[in-house]
Amino acid sequence: MPLPRPDGDGDKEARGRALVVAGSVPVPGGALLAGIGVLRAGAGKLQIATAASIAPHLGLALPEALVAGLPETPEGGIAAGSAAALADRASRCDTVLIGPGMMDEAAVADLTADLLTRLEPGDGGPRVVLDAGALAGLGRDPAPLHRHEGRVVITPHAGEMAGLLGCSREQVEADPLGTARRAAALLKAVVALKGSCTRIVAPDGRAWAYRGGTVGLATSGSGDTLAGIVTGLLARGAGLEQAAIWGVYLHGEAGNRLCRRIGPLGFLARELLAEIPAVMAALATGPDGD
Repeated sequence: MPLPRPDGDGDKEARGRALVVAGSVPVPGGALLAGIGVLRAGAGKLQIATAASIAPHLGLALPEALVAGLPETPEGGIAAGSAAALADRASRCDTVLIGPGMMDEAAVADLTADLLTRLEPGDGGPRVVLDAGALAGLGRDPAPLHRHEGRVVITPHAGEMAGLLGCSREQVEADPLGTARRAAALLKAVVALKGSCTRIVAPDGRAWAYRGGTVGLATSGSGDTLAGIVTGLLARGAGLEQAAIWGVYLHGEAGNRLCRRIGPLGFLARELLAEIPAVMAALATGPDGD
């Protein structure tokens, strides 16, 4: 599954546009980590849509991105009524990520469902990655997600998967592969169920596993970086399963590099991101430099 490689004459438009809908006043860093992940994975252009009061700060922290501020809830999240404006912006992008750092669960659920309903399905609209808060409510009503069958990746951890399927976290951890297959079939989406062994499952039941990560990956913000990497790979033109598999692998190998250099514990999620281009370059050249 070699990743798409831009030719020497291609500009940033050829590597795709990504929109990250993320962040809140309590957790602005989720949008930052995901956005950097998009660019480190090689996407050409990045937009971030976030709560209005933190948008200027994100714009300064990530000058490579266009940052748009949206109306806020009293809790500091993105208001559910922002879906119409977001749909217009998303329609001009290749891939949309929703969820990192979004803390107002009810508003996030309403916003996600409304946005998915407004987005053009099929090749006329963007592909979608859903993470963290954006997953709430989809298990109860997956109809908005079904409109985009064959164009969605979700990246839950065990707790989020339990919420999606209405079961306990212990049940998810007892049978991660079976649980991921159940979710992929229910949601008609590619599932990357994060854990010490991350399972990637397609809606038809095909499955892959990545066991090569380090315990240090279980750190605050790590999931946001993974969601951004997967989004960036999709923007570049990777297929759904391909982007999920490669995203999980690149994320894990970045952790392994930090483990060797810094130690097995204590490296930061943001430090993973600077490792991604080097991991991709090493894989592209091969062990003999071919």
